[in-house]
Amino acid sequence: MEKITSETYDKYLKALMDISRAITSDQYLEDILKLIVMVTARVTGVEICSLWLIDDRVTPKKIRLKATQAIDPEYVKDRSLNMDEGVVGLVATTKRPLIIENILREPRFKEKDMAKKLGLVSMIGVPLEVKDKEVIGVVNCFTSEPHHFLEAEINLITAVANQAAVAILNTELMVKSKVIQEELETRKLVDRAKEILMTRHNMEGEEAYRWVQKKSMDSRKSMRQIAEAILLSDELE
Repeated sequence: MEKITSETYDKYLKALMDISRAITSDQYLEDILKLIVMVTARVTGVEICSLWLIDDRVTPKKIRLKATQAIDPEYVKDRSLNMDEGVVGLVATTKRPLIIENILREPRFKEKDMAKKLGLVSMIGVPLEVKDKEVIGVVNCFTSEPHHFLEAEINLITAVANQAAVAILNTELMVKSKVIQEELETRKLVDRAKEILMTRHNMEGEEAYRWVQKKSMDSRKSMRQIAEAILLSDELE
């Protein structure tokens, strides 16, 4: 872990700019998460960063490992903990940073196999907080040597984590908004295609919709593609 210097803060500011740029990009959430762990590791000087997100679509909630910059992607797949499990769950529920000087001696630390494989020793876990102190996940930073995290280091990692939380939240909203917009556009196109079929073939509305749906399934094309083809055909006649 490097000493907190003006140069480190310069890197930190650049990292915030990188993350902020990502917020307004068209990258999907997976790319944003990879960027965040890479930027956080670079800025803080730690060996490994891992990022966990709370999944509130299941009951009870779980917290899932979503990104790390230096572990086999297979390791990340389907890695999850209950909210009352492990140091990750503890950070998420207490909403406070947690420092462990030797993770192999910490009973609550669940990723000991990964730590041994990568030679990790000390860690700090920081909650990803957005407005109203809502926690959406946890960032863990690991060192390969015993390390005592200074207050300035904790503040730095917390600031990066909070900016990352904003990036994640905005990306989720952006993707959700994009999906909704695409659904609305598809619905409009299908409705227009239905009207053409109803006029051309004297179909009822439900019958026209089922025709588009069946054509979509038979051709393995989306309903939007079928609707666009019908509209194009109508324009050419």
